[in-house]
Amino acid sequence: MQKTFDNKLVLVTGGAGALGQGVVSWYSDRGARVAVLDYSDEILASAFPNPSEMHCYEACDLTNRDSCVEAVGRVVRQFGEVSILANIAGGFLMGDPVHETSDETWNFLFDLNTRSILNMSAAVVPAMINQGQGKIINVAARAALAGAANMGAYTASKAAVMRLTESMALELRASGINVNAVMPSLIDTQRNRSDMPDADFSKWVTPAAIANVVGFLSSEESAAVHGACIPIDGLS
Repeated sequence: MQKTFDNKLVLVTGGAGALGQGVVSWYSDRGARVAVLDYSDEILASAFPNPSEMHCYEACDLTNRDSCVEAVGRVVRQFGEVSILANIAGGFLMGDPVHETSDETWNFLFDLNTRSILNMSAAVVPAMINQGQGKIINVAARAALAGAANMGAYTASKAAVMRLTESMALELRASGINVNAVMPSLIDTQRNRSDMPDADFSKWVTPAAIANVVGFLSSEESAAVHGACIPIDGLS
């Protein structure tokens, strides 16, 4: 496989999750150095039992700006400037009706799906502006295109990701930075299979398929793409 991302440093949040691991693998296969961020050292060690010298692994609370700034600082000191930020971390809860939504549910979804992007952007974007280049890819959701019963907080948090992506694209394109997002439908993960054992898994979108689109949005071929939110529907 052609090493098209040699000398690129890619920072992947939520890197120990199913989608995060798929994205980490995609970049690793193409020669990138990858900084893998997730909530704890234990989670990272479990997901990556055989550490790679082309990776660094950083525990980081994405909901805390200081934690993000500190983690990015450690990454930069070890590997150099960040070329690509893949904001893969996110969460889902099948909640309650809007009028019964708890503060805990609301805060969990907006912290993990939305605030994490704000915090990582604060930590990474100033250096990208100084570099005069960079790629940022966020993860929204196909479900964010419309409201859904008992999913109000989730769809609202992912719709916010779309609006943040569009706003950042307009703010940063003149600095040579592309900001785009992917919008997966139901992802084929072990957890989703366990939660929905009677579903037709063949129609779900795979982490590898999503990683292909994330990779494209960070490539030179996507240099003219700004503020796109791309649905990835698999075969469903």
